[in-house]
Amino acid sequence: MPNNDKCLCEPTEILIFPCSGGSNVGQITNAVAIELTKHGKDKMYCLAGIGAHENALIESTKTAKRIIAIDGCPVKCARKTLEHAGFDVNTHIVVTELGITKSHELDVNDEDIKVVVEHLE
Repeated sequence: MPNNDKCLCEPTEILIFPCSGGSNVGQITNAVAIELTKHGKDKMYCLAGIGAHENALIESTKTAKRIIAIDGCPVKCARKTLEHAGFDVNTHIVVTELGITKSHELDVNDEDIKVVVEHLE
């Protein structure tokens, strides 16, 4: 039987932290992190664990060569969470600054995801 208490997050050289907020742009950040992880170069990582000061996640994030924060809106929760935990964010983008309008709908479209992915590549 698997141990569900153990996080399966493993650090890589480039870690992506999406805000995953409760709006379309927050969900775009999540979809972008998944897409970039599927490409194999970067890896989506656990922002909630950083915010919770989970020691194992904090320690493994320290080994990253590059930290990417993807925020949906100007509140910048992902970046602020990482900085509060003592991390320097190497790359930071805000989805609404790329011309995508925030709404409280949770639907995302492939074109918006593509815009953000291309901006990060």
